[in-house]
Amino acid sequence: MRLIDTTPARAAVCYAAGLCLLYALVPALTFPNPPLDVVEGFAWGRELQLGYTKHPPMQAWLLELTYRLTGGTSGGYWLSAVSVALGYLFIWRLGRRLGLSCQQAFWSLVLTSVTFYFTLPLPEFNPNILQIPIWAGMMLLFHRALDKGRLLDWVLLGALAAFGLYTKYFVLLLIGAIGLYALVFADARRHILRPGPWVAIAVCLALLLPHAAWLLETDFLTLRYAASRSNPSTGFTDHLFNPLNFLAAQIGNHAGLFLVILAGQGWRGLKRGRQRRHETVKPLPVPSDRFLLWFAILPLAVVLLASAVTGNEFEHMWGTPMFVLSGILAVRFVALPDVWPFPARALAAAIAIQAIFLGVIFGQAVLEPHWKHKQTRIHYPGKAIAQDMARVWTDRMGTDLAYVAGDMWSAANVTTQAPVRPSMFYLHDLTLSPWIDPKDVQEKGLLIVWRGDRETPLEEIRRYYPNAVREGSQTFAYQTSGSIPDVTVNWLIVPPGKVNFKPAH
Repeated sequence: MRLIDTTPARAAVCYAAGLCLLYALVPALTFPNPPLDVVEGFAWGRELQLGYTKHPPMQAWLLELTYRLTGGTSGGYWLSAVSVALGYLFIWRLGRRLGLSCQQAFWSLVLTSVTFYFTLPLPEFNPNILQIPIWAGMMLLFHRALDKGRLLDWVLLGALAAFGLYTKYFVLLLIGAIGLYALVFADARRHILRPGPWVAIAVCLALLLPHAAWLLETDFLTLRYAASRSNPSTGFTDHLFNPLNFLAAQIGNHAGLFLVILAGQGWRGLKRGRQRRHETVKPLPVPSDRFLLWFAILPLAVVLLASAVTGNEFEHMWGTPMFVLSGILAVRFVALPDVWPFPARALAAAIAIQAIFLGVIFGQAVLEPHWKHKQTRIHYPGKAIAQDMARVWTDRMGTDLAYVAGDMWSAANVTTQAPVRPSMFYLHDLTLSPWIDPKDVQEKGLLIVWRGDRETPLEEIRRYYPNAVREGSQTFAYQTSGSIPDVTVNWLIVPPGKVNFKPAH
């Protein structure tokens, strides 16, 4: 505690750096196979496209960069660590800009770090995690641009907004909140008459032009997928239940934050809490509370309203970047750490929570297969399967495997971990795989893979080969000493000149 009291900035660096390092090292050392979103990202990134079936390209580009730098698939764990580290940095700097002391900024980091999105999901690097530094960074740059009025801050805000849209379109929610803030409040509205906001818009749009062109070429493929991810209403009750369910999930994801606050309060603090809070709350600069509440509440309110109006069920994980201000919010309005009789207990609780989550990640990799006898993605024998499929092709055709078709998991693992990294022809569908050159596929042929005991490929692929049956199959053991059932992988070689691109019926 002495380090926190005397040099809270150093304490924040030690705490955040230690956490990020552990959340990268534990899965990197214990996960035999990457999680689903990471395998998908590696398979897409190989193509270096301006967009992909499910998402804009940034996550895949970054994963591909790590592959080219390291030649391995552990880069996703470190990308998550870097994303969260940058998020912590931006949260610290924004808290300081909003008027928090260094001690308060430290505790805002600690409280943010124990929310669910900063813990258990981190091994699976995906656009949700990548949005954490984007949202925090955009809020910081916008606040700085309003305060200083420097053109550079507006340029950086526009560039980061574009980076965010190359990551996930959900960033539009934050862009809308920023634009509305600039219109509603007079001290922010005065900037509209200056070049800054317009330069930010111009920079963002200019950077987005290549992706916009790709969207037009692919008939808005990624947008169509995004629309399909929300479950539409099936009745009137969905308009009530779905927004309440989303809200309850987000509250539940803050359980760690509530526990740390309670640990610092203790029974004594709870009895004296209200009086002590009124005595210790210090006024912040006039716009700070407004700024904090606006960006903490408005995005969530919009999502809840959209769910209530449409009845749609939104993915709970979409909330990942929306709560980067939770720690600052708690510190500000609970008057932390001043009202805590037991701040050492709060820190101990935070460390214990992190230890539990890290233990869960370790347990998923090392212990879980010994009592849960089901197939898991992180123990999938992806590398052995990919190498065997490449060997099967070379033995039969005498060339390197260039294309593999199948469901996402089966094909993406071959693409990611085979020595020659063949292109993934997702579900043998040109619409879902716009990077595929039909002429080149016809010249080189392709390998169809699928899992399970069935002799025929997936129905989506049988449309093109109605009489297709497997040419061979191989059983592979999962990468664990536990008793996970083996997986059977089937394959069918489609030689050059025999590839069908139109359904048979």
